[in-house]
Amino acid sequence: MKLNFEKLSFGLMLAVTVLAGAALPALCQQSKPPTTQTTQPAAQAPVAELPDAPMATAVFPNGPTVVMDTSMGRITCQFFQKQAPKAVANFIGLAEGTKDWVDPATYKTMHHKRFYDGTTFHRVIPEFMIQGGDPTGTGTGNPGYEFDDEIDENLNFDVPGRLAMANSGPNTNASQFFITEQAQDSLNQKYTIFGQCDDSSVAVVKTIARVERDGNDKPLSPVILQKVTIVREGEKIPPPAAPQQ
Repeated sequence: MKLNFEKLSFGLMLAVTVLAGAALPALCQQSKPPTTQTTQPAAQAPVAELPDAPMATAVFPNGPTVVMDTSMGRITCQFFQKQAPKAVANFIGLAEGTKDWVDPATYKTMHHKRFYDGTTFHRVIPEFMIQGGDPTGTGTGNPGYEFDDEIDENLNFDVPGRLAMANSGPNTNASQFFITEQAQDSLNQKYTIFGQCDDSSVAVVKTIARVERDGNDKPLSPVILQKVTIVREGEKIPPPAAPQQ
């Protein structure tokens, strides 16, 4: 019998094609990578603008001025009377002798006696602050009473020259105070700020902070607060006090 190889070849090719087509979908499904989107992405909706964060209200000095003549120069600061009325009134009353206080050395009540004149800066730390207002010079003296904090959310230690009340914990303000020589964010909302000192005063603070001191940060040679003068609106700043010998 004579075979038609041409037809046979065509038949074999057709059979192979059919079989291959039957297996192809499974093979492609196994190795086909994840589908990649080729269409254009949908247009994004415009992003709504967020409201601005609340801004702190600027606070400016608004009370009398205090002039502190020290053995190392003059420090001039203006009070934040509206923000810290109790602290300002207390400082003025002690400075001018119109407020009674108890002598921490004798325990006697003092009348019409100026508190700050002749005291020292008993604690000084470079790049931080200088502290005074203790007649005993030890850091433990006070006028025999305490009063509450006055913390203003818009008033912080974000600039040099802040005049603030020193204390031994919340609501233990008395007579001791400190003046910063640079911003001190770690103190924010913890101490009553009641004044702002000018640039030339900050320079004096820096000089005082760098005197030689002992392990307790007390100056080896006393830095004396010779005289404290309160200057009200319309009054003139007094001339510097003569250096004490």
